[in-house]
Amino acid sequence: MALADYLESKPVIDTPRLRIRPLCADDVPALRAWTPDKSIYAYWGKPPGKSDKNPELLFEKPPKPSKSFHLGIEERASGRAIGELWVYRIERDRMAYVSVRLARECHGRGYGTEALSAVTKFCFENTELQRLWTEVDVRNVPSQKILEKCGYTREGLIRQGKMVNTWCDYYIYGILSTDV
Repeated sequence: MALADYLESKPVIDTPRLRIRPLCADDVPALRAWTPDKSIYAYWGKPPGKSDKNPELLFEKPPKPSKSFHLGIEERASGRAIGELWVYRIERDRMAYVSVRLARECHGRGYGTEALSAVTKFCFENTELQRLWTEVDVRNVPSQKILEKCGYTREGLIRQGKMVNTWCDYYIYGILSTDV
């Protein structure tokens, strides 16, 4: 399979505790409970945006075909959307940027590691992607630990660079398909 196979229909990935799947309008109440929480944006590079404060906006327009993934992280036991995961900024179908965020109440439970590990494996086994990477604020130690548990390597430090809309020191983490 290839990224082009997911233009219209995004993957669903099951793990022991999670289902990683496209978000839907039924997720709005769960999203509304945690996406406006300013504490989860401390190292995100920007404050909550319009669709974070009003998640119903995510479903006003039909999605456009895209090779990028914006997936929800569902806790299987409760059926609630407890996080989001992105695979985007895809370059020549070879390299993509990844991001994960979770509801504050779900931090420290291993959900971020479980979700990122599953999506990393999925991308390398089911698409032509050869490299995944991300940026992490140097103060965001929990995210660094998640990346390292998933096999990502700290590749460099950007001093006083622009991460989204924030000027800060941040690390670059990456993983190659040959690393797994």
